[in-house]
Amino acid sequence: MPGSRKLGRASDHRKSMLRGMVTYLLEKGRIETTVTRAKEVRSMAEKMITIAKDGSLHSRRQVLAYVTKESVVNKLFTEIAPKYKDVNGGYCRIIKTGTRRGDASEMCIIELVEPEAK
Repeated sequence: MPGSRKLGRASDHRKSMLRGMVTYLLEKGRIETTVTRAKEVRSMAEKMITIAKDGSLHSRRQVLAYVTKESVVNKLFTEIAPKYKDVNGGYCRIIKTGTRRGDASEMCIIELVEPEAK
């Protein structure tokens, strides 16, 4: 179930951190983070892409309520969501890269997957 991991943060800090990470993922296309954070970011990013595939004003406002930059919302609706119009889920990929040197946390790269051309 998305949102069930506490990530060692208070709820307001956790929500704002995830909002920022989802915004950055949609803006840049890939980010490096820990595996547990990446799993939470993946679920929320995929929800945002699924909502954006509708393309209505209501869905734009729903995404704007979560994503922190208006330019990223425009990119999501004009570039990202149309790429995935024929795909049902699986928009993000998590690639494990090993452990972090300082605290041995499992690190990974989360990125948007390019859909297969038919």
